[in-house]
Amino acid sequence: MPHRSRVTRRLGLKTALAAAVTLPLSSTALSTSPASASNRISRSRRLEVMSFNLRYASTAEPNSWTVRRPVMRELLRQEQPHVMGVQEGLYQQVRDIEADLGPHYDWIGTGRAGGSRDEFMAVYYDTRRLAPVEYDHFWLSDTPNVIGSNTWGGGSIRMVTWVRFRDLGDGERQFYVLNTHLDNASQNARARAASLITSRIAGLDRTLPLLVTGDFNIAAHQNPVYDTMLAAGLTDTWDTAAERSTLYATFHGYQPLIPGGDRIDWILATPGVTAHRASINTFSVGGQFPSDHLPVQASLTLA
Repeated sequence: MPHRSRVTRRLGLKTALAAAVTLPLSSTALSTSPASASNRISRSRRLEVMSFNLRYASTAEPNSWTVRRPVMRELLRQEQPHVMGVQEGLYQQVRDIEADLGPHYDWIGTGRAGGSRDEFMAVYYDTRRLAPVEYDHFWLSDTPNVIGSNTWGGGSIRMVTWVRFRDLGDGERQFYVLNTHLDNASQNARARAASLITSRIAGLDRTLPLLVTGDFNIAAHQNPVYDTMLAAGLTDTWDTAAERSTLYATFHGYQPLIPGGDRIDWILATPGVTAHRASINTFSVGGQFPSDHLPVQASLTLA
């Protein structure tokens, strides 16, 4: 699809909307009690969200993309997120993941340097559940509409891909997803990026729920960048979740996992979003992890 390899300014996806079919909330047997039926409908409305730094595809062993891809495929087919923001994916890697997720998934994104060049902040979505309404990209710099711009001394080009979705499984409710990857080298670049992202969020439709997925390259609760994001009215779904998995550092670098370590990958949400469960997924096969980061997940209800 054309939107994968070029920047489009808030393009309305009229064809997709016209073709979309609303899915039923649930199929409940006649003998099911009202309370049970209500609980099942409530669970069917939950939105399964994932943020995952993929570790860019390389040929370096022992963790080449060739070795990691089957593990990644098994993880994603097991979890089947409704929406997933990824970081560091190279173009062919992003296409590989599309194929491995299966025929019901699509994605939106562009390379940091434009087109298929450099890493993607791609947003994947399950087309049985979600339909994109509009989307755009901006760059984390003084010139956010200039493709590939990097003006804050960051080690790499950084950007945001955002999508406004229509939720086919929750009464056509609309919501936003913003996906990003902040700089690893410069605190100034991270701080300026957080301010720009929150400014752009303020310019969106504030009546709609909003999610932010990303690798922020700093630990939650330990940096002014985190404070900036929460001061803009966002909540950390790990903190607000009714249930949580065991906490591990989300970056492990293919080393032993660190219980109670730093969460540098987050899923943030506007206050009306209910987090039922938050988790850090430690899936591996034979000691092989799919990435040098652990995916973070949240099971949410948007209202």
